[in-house]
Amino acid sequence: MFKRILIANRGEIALRIIRACKELGVETVCVYSTADRDAPYLRLADHTVCIGAPPASESYINMSRIISAAEVTDSDAIHPGYGFLAENSEFAAMCRDCQIAFVGPSPEAMGKLGDKISCKKLARAAKMPTFPGSEDAIEDEEEAVQVAQKIGFPVIVKAAAGGGGRGMRIAHNIATLRTGLKSARQEAESAFGNGAVYIEKFLESARHIEVQVLADSHGNAVHLYERDCSTQRRHQKLIEEAPAPHVDPKKRDEVCKAAARLVRNAEYVGAATVEMLLDDKQNFYLLEVNTRVQVEHPVTEMITGVDIVKTQIMVAAGEPLPFKQRNIAVNGHAIECRINAEDPANNFAPSPGPIDRFDLPGGPGVRVDTHAVAGYRVPPNYDSMIGKLIVHGDTRRIAIRRMEQALREFHVGPIRTTIPLQIELMRDGSFQHGGIDIHYLERLLKG
Repeated sequence: MFKRILIANRGEIALRIIRACKELGVETVCVYSTADRDAPYLRLADHTVCIGAPPASESYINMSRIISAAEVTDSDAIHPGYGFLAENSEFAAMCRDCQIAFVGPSPEAMGKLGDKISCKKLARAAKMPTFPGSEDAIEDEEEAVQVAQKIGFPVIVKAAAGGGGRGMRIAHNIATLRTGLKSARQEAESAFGNGAVYIEKFLESARHIEVQVLADSHGNAVHLYERDCSTQRRHQKLIEEAPAPHVDPKKRDEVCKAAARLVRNAEYVGAATVEMLLDDKQNFYLLEVNTRVQVEHPVTEMITGVDIVKTQIMVAAGEPLPFKQRNIAVNGHAIECRINAEDPANNFAPSPGPIDRFDLPGGPGVRVDTHAVAGYRVPPNYDSMIGKLIVHGDTRRIAIRRMEQALREFHVGPIRTTIPLQIELMRDGSFQHGGIDIHYLERLLKG
């Protein structure tokens, strides 16, 4: 096991990693920007290092400063959390070159699964269902038109690298395909330094389903079943739940096993999430693989009892997975609401600033992952999420009721948060019956 891990992240995920390290008897080093110098979680770390100014380019994604901090503190591993450098293969390679363990996959495995074109080829070999579309990156407009006409409109142009909705364009005809191809390439080049794009069939109505997988360096890969992340706005998830409601058990079993095969075949070590779309005929199609721990990992922890972050660290240290597939079972239902410092009544405008009141909910089956406390100031420099509220119940119906009550007990002020909207969603008939898709929230907001 590692002696000391540097946490190359901030906020609630940094605190989550600190807690996992404490259970493993591993010392922690937290790096921070000047915007986070007063963050309460820093007091729980064994060591802290300021690495720069508030802009992420000068701190949390400045690779040389993070590596220097690891060397100065004699850290033998770096945990990247999610976001920032978590899926940066160059950073993973830099860690290896400096003989510092990266708590995540190798640069090679990250490249295989992080590049969507390469991932698609591996998926077919693992018998993971994929969208019809281009086999490789699209070279020119005419090739794009030929592919689109073969698979039929509508189609979607996607960046081969990256995600989060950037480098994506939907086209319903040849004219919008030509303009969308050009703008998607430009956006992908600007966002990811890679302008390669490909084309797939676009589903007008679908659900966003993802399978959590853990793999070790001994050839083992185990799935922890699936989550539903369909309640999202502009490709940003707001509510997640596990297991996904109304999924055919046989199809669920097939796709979960295929996800584990895909990760195993990539010689991957760590936590990975295989993301898919599910159409109204219960057909699954691969979207991408996230080569890191997900924001929504707690819902899976709640239904399986597996500590995903702690297991990440164990397998990164060379230990085998402490369980087999037969040991993993689903218990009840869990829901997670992301508590963001945003104002839903004002087009989700960011709401940074001081928090004077921060009353947490409680009771059976209620968990809150947050770095915020009363007196904390939400900086304007980073993601607006200030915490995650997770509940567990014996059934989905109980979990929804428990979440509504927990949200009503959760008071944050004077900043605005997404809590009022999430209370409304828990009371919405479509959500209660599981009749949602990836456009559900946007339809509700427009209505």
